[in-house]
Amino acid sequence: MDLGLQDKHAIVTGGSRGIGKAIARELAREGADVAIVARNKADLEATARSWLPRRTGACSLAADVTSKEQVDRMVAKAAQQLGGLHILVNSGSAPGGSATATGPIETVIDEDLLQDFNVKYVGALRCSELSSPFMKTAGWGRIINISGGTPATPAISARRPQCRPGAHDKNAGSFKFGRHGITVNCIHPGTTRTERTPSLLAARAAQLGVSRKRRSGKTSLRTRRGAMPSAAWWTLRRSRSSRSSWPR
Repeated sequence: MDLGLQDKHAIVTGGSRGIGKAIARELAREGADVAIVARNKADLEATARSWLPRRTGACSLAADVTSKEQVDRMVAKAAQQLGGLHILVNSGSAPGGSATATGPIETVIDEDLLQDFNVKYVGALRCSELSSPFMKTAGWGRIINISGGTPATPAISARRPQCRPGAHDKNAGSFKFGRHGITVNCIHPGTTRTERTPSLLAARAAQLGVSRKRRSGKTSLRTRRGAMPSAAWWTLRRSRSSRSSWPR
């Protein structure tokens, strides 16, 4: 597959695991130089050892997207090491959010909800704000926000404002940046199988008191996990469906 990304420079937040990691790998396979970003240095170093050494134009950078100072340093360093910026993928957040920041309103802890909002929504805005000047200079850019399926669920979550105002910001961003050759999109992949899925399902099963085995005709958590698309599947599917949107 050729998406016309040869020699493009990309930042992928949340690039050490899950969907972000899969996206970073696919971008690299398409010829882009990628900087993967994450808070957890151990995960970041493990991912860097697994495939970044094979990419001469790639790097790993530790940063917390809740800190504007750290994001500022990260973006500047990525642009310096890669030789500019063309693509930003905002995928830096825990799948499903914090357990105490989602669910019925009476169970939500304010501080945890605000922290999730700061990571998922405001964090994406920080990265976009600081990356866009490099894209304007290049006259070409792509900003992709990885969201989720929260709008379809009746629960409080930091994902809900990120999905709906996030979609609005996508339109506002496209209007603001379009004349510079920059597009902004928000992707809602839904539940996706990643390396964290087994532990997340086990924790959810324990919380609900549900066995992972099939019981009395009900769909088990194991069956649901088997039906989940993988992060690599979503990345490949999105890449194919967006092929015409990448200029040659």
